[in-house]
Amino acid sequence: MRDFKQIARRTGRIALQVLAVAFLTSVAWVLLYRWVRPPATWLMLDRRAHAPVGLGYQGIREDNRYIQYDFKSLAEVSPELPLALVAAEDQRFLLHYGFDGDALLKAAKSNLSGTKQLRGGSTITQQVAKNVFLWQGRSYVRKAAEAYFTLLIELLWDKRRIMEMYLNVAEMGDCIFGAEAASQAYFGKPAARLSAAEAALLAGVLPNPLRFRASNPGPVARSKQRRVLRRMRALRGTEYVRELMGK
Repeated sequence: MRDFKQIARRTGRIALQVLAVAFLTSVAWVLLYRWVRPPATWLMLDRRAHAPVGLGYQGIREDNRYIQYDFKSLAEVSPELPLALVAAEDQRFLLHYGFDGDALLKAAKSNLSGTKQLRGGSTITQQVAKNVFLWQGRSYVRKAAEAYFTLLIELLWDKRRIMEMYLNVAEMGDCIFGAEAASQAYFGKPAARLSAAEAALLAGVLPNPLRFRASNPGPVARSKQRRVLRRMRALRGTEYVRELMGK
């Protein structure tokens, strides 16, 4: 009996030490990326190794799967793009602390109503958490890790850095990551020169950039673009993100 108690205490101490190391490592990792650009993300490595397979995917490269990724500061990107991303993805981005209860409730009601297309309620911060720090897949463990990293990001970064990271690591086409790579690939210009219409198109196809392409947009992509442009105007244009841009 005594041996069992000693083993239990020793196991408990080891478990606490492992948890402490994991916590400190995660905090250091998030803090590092507050100032340092990620060399790559898990999704970039996966795309480099394997071509994605899915119904309706377009522009998939079978060969030469090199990653197009060029990290730019927020000052080097047209202010139309962060505005478009807020309008398309997370209109309460400047107000919430990582989670948007209203969006989650609306998504749950929409999905429970039996609509064919599932609706997500993730904020931009949540998407940064899963894009930068987590593996691909769906599980309760991953969702818990996403919530944990979302909290860390909101505590340790400001909104400017969150947006800067998001528009640089988001997948915008097969092997194309971030605003600069997408702008060069689709419009032949740097991200600093994106127009409102081009930014709206990129943001509109962002939820599924492998099905909807900014380079050759069809009716659905154009419809998404018009919807984003309307929301951008409703948000008072780039004035809305002036705080974010630091201007």
